[in-house]
Amino acid sequence: MIHKEFDKKVAIVTGAGSGIGFEICRQLAAQGASVVLNDVDEMLASVAAVKINEEGGHCVAVAGDVGNPSFLNELVAFSVQQFGRLDIAIANAGITLFSDFFEYMPESFDKVMRVNMGGTFFLTQAAASQMKKQSGGGSILYTSSVVGHQAHKRLSAYAMSKAGIEMLARNLVIELAQFNINVNAIAPGATLTERTLEDATYESSWSRFIPTGRPCTTNDIAAAALFLVSSKARQINGQTLVIDGGWTAISPSPF
Repeated sequence: MIHKEFDKKVAIVTGAGSGIGFEICRQLAAQGASVVLNDVDEMLASVAAVKINEEGGHCVAVAGDVGNPSFLNELVAFSVQQFGRLDIAIANAGITLFSDFFEYMPESFDKVMRVNMGGTFFLTQAAASQMKKQSGGGSILYTSSVVGHQAHKRLSAYAMSKAGIEMLARNLVIELAQFNINVNAIAPGATLTERTLEDATYESSWSRFIPTGRPCTTNDIAAAALFLVSSKARQINGQTLVIDGGWTAISPSPF
């Protein structure tokens, strides 16, 4: 019998209707996890879950806004009701609103912080409260960004939010390690997704400035994510893993 790393594990992944989040869900399900796939877009979430189930995975879609803490409590409760426990929570949902610093509007700032930081914080609160009750603890993972490490034009608020969640991962070590819960983050660099490929020049532009000669794929990011929530990484805690082909080592921007 083939061993599956996440057999009998239950995972929540937010912002997973497409792109990085979807690939993380797909790979978790392929490795035996029961996956609760969240996206704010109900149709996108449903279609994504169907694709994973058609591949032989076990995935349930739950639409909702992670910027609403009450919804996040409901999401965790639903997962436990459906599958009996929660082992993995991945706060992947986030929004990017580009703007010149001097023109950034308060409503845009509030939205970015509510979803990126609030959604991460309150998913962790709800998930960790459940994991605390269980034997075995759990793993929590955040999706940050290389712009939490390196300045990027027109992304001041977004970069601030991503640096903030990396510090949250570090701070929560002292709060959650005693319950056998580890918290880490990944910081993807330029990645080929449905959204980024809407720009016909995206891949070629970034390929010139990334040392490995190409942007990341969603598989690159998902592979790192699965490692950090696996049993192999239980002694890794409060860390951020940058996946960017070496871009932050040299940091030129094509824009």
